[in-house]
Amino acid sequence: MVFKAKAVREEKRVDMQNVAMTFISKGSEVKGDIQAAGNLRVDGVIRGNVRAEGDIEVSLGGVIEGKDVRARNIVIHGLVKATLTAEEQLRIHSQGEVQGDVTAQALDIESGARFVGHSNTGKPSADILAIDNTVKKEK
Repeated sequence: MVFKAKAVREEKRVDMQNVAMTFISKGSEVKGDIQAAGNLRVDGVIRGNVRAEGDIEVSLGGVIEGKDVRARNIVIHGLVKATLTAEEQLRIHSQGEVQGDVTAQALDIESGARFVGHSNTGKPSADILAIDNTVKKEK
């Protein structure tokens, strides 16, 4: 008896966050909201809200001015004037400047960086949420 090997077709899933890259080059200015399917690098200027499913990097000379900036990770070498939300990490390098409130799992501000605003870091714990719910119910 002869057995024939069946061809196994293996489909590889491509992680679009690692493949898709949106790039706003130096000298470019975008007015309006941006939704990036993957990562976003800003060397130019964005005047509007920004949301990326991947990471955002604002290079030295890059500027974002808007109400809301959201991404998985955010790295800032330039200037951001907005409320920032990073699902994981937000890093402000020594030349970077942030004017606005930030929320992230981890916040790293290098020496020399400028940050004006309030920060919320870490995961909300279940105990804190339970206390908040209890206090609200008692009112």
